[in-house]
Amino acid sequence: MNQLSLTSTVTLANGVKMPKIGLGVFKVEKEDELLTAVNAAIETGYRSIDTASIYGNEEWVGKAIRQSGLKREELFITSKVWNADQGYEETLQAFNTSMVKMGLDFLELYLIHWPVEGKYADTWRALEQLYWEGKIKAIGVSNFQVHHLEELLKTAEIKPMINQIELHPKLSQKEICSFAARHDMQIEAWAPLMQGGLFENEVLNGLAKKHGKSIAQIILRWHLQNDIIIIPKSTKPYRIKENADLFGFELSAEDISLIDSLNEDLRVGPDPNHFDF
Repeated sequence: MNQLSLTSTVTLANGVKMPKIGLGVFKVEKEDELLTAVNAAIETGYRSIDTASIYGNEEWVGKAIRQSGLKREELFITSKVWNADQGYEETLQAFNTSMVKMGLDFLELYLIHWPVEGKYADTWRALEQLYWEGKIKAIGVSNFQVHHLEELLKTAEIKPMINQIELHPKLSQKEICSFAARHDMQIEAWAPLMQGGLFENEVLNGLAKKHGKSIAQIILRWHLQNDIIIIPKSTKPYRIKENADLFGFELSAEDISLIDSLNEDLRVGPDPNHFDF
């Protein structure tokens, strides 16, 4: 059996080790709810937390980190620069603002949230600068399609180490995954469970019964066996624990092929080629 565990990491292009499983806090808009979720995640064994400036909860993430009692180096914290803050100087300021809100001296990972046309190259220069200054351990992008990455690589001095994209069985993103593999970029999935949109799927239900697991566990295990980093979002402690219980079973090649066949290029989030925010 593939020896994965909740402490399993992937080594990024620069040697930084990133947990394969983290907690996403998108749309967690109440302080007590976020503190409960992060506390449950840390108690379960999660060490990676993914936030963003636009989520409006960076301050609470920082509070949760301080309350955890863990040493700072035991955690892997991700945030993202929002579209309205893109540009070289603007990004440097946005990063500083995020750090003040979280009460942190450095980040493990900082991402460009969306590929804002005419701005993401300058935004990337700012991320490179922060990386060289030691304020960020790894830098990457989010929601970049292949053509965005190709354009960015024309001027980038450092390749993105991560591309965080919507990815789930209905949107398998094989072209981007293939491009990432050729360029030593790791793929990280947001909405890995399609925001609950797969929980009635008959194929996945059959696999769940076969393995004695939930549909969510089947989907998340599929991601892990495809070498995809996952950040499932939940605020319910029991669900956070369930989403981490992925290691007492393994999907067969036939199981994975069956899940792969569900792809419809179907998005639940915005199209990175057509967004206006």
